[in-house]
Amino acid sequence: MKKHAKLSAITATLLLSASFAIAQSAPVQTLRGNDIDGHNIVEDVFHQDKQRFTRNYRQQPPLIPHSIDQYQIDLKANQCLRCHDWTVAGERGAPTLSMTHYLDREGNQLDQVAGTRWFCNQCHVPQADAPALVDNEFKASSGN
Repeated sequence: MKKHAKLSAITATLLLSASFAIAQSAPVQTLRGNDIDGHNIVEDVFHQDKQRFTRNYRQQPPLIPHSIDQYQIDLKANQCLRCHDWTVAGERGAPTLSMTHYLDREGNQLDQVAGTRWFCNQCHVPQADAPALVDNEFKASSGN
């Protein structure tokens, strides 16, 4: 029994070292074709444009035309509402949230954003003119 355990341990060690050697010889690449060990250079093309993108289909959530990197959006705070809540949007010059954001699940009108719409980045993402990670043949509908 001890011989069998020792033989199993030696075999496992050899297999692990062989698989490690094979993994080291083939570089892993990202979806854009860069080596994982290499540096990815972020080009200016990834920054938000000042011009808003058109929507590609009906009911598409609007894209965010500015950076939200430092925004706090969690259970305690939602910094998007500093400008986009209906109470301040006019004076801030920001688009007001759709009235659907102020409806609860039963369709009752609320004075505050509904909990089901609290996390803006569930549906809305910053717009960026970035190359597609994978091929895409989506065609926008003609009626926006």
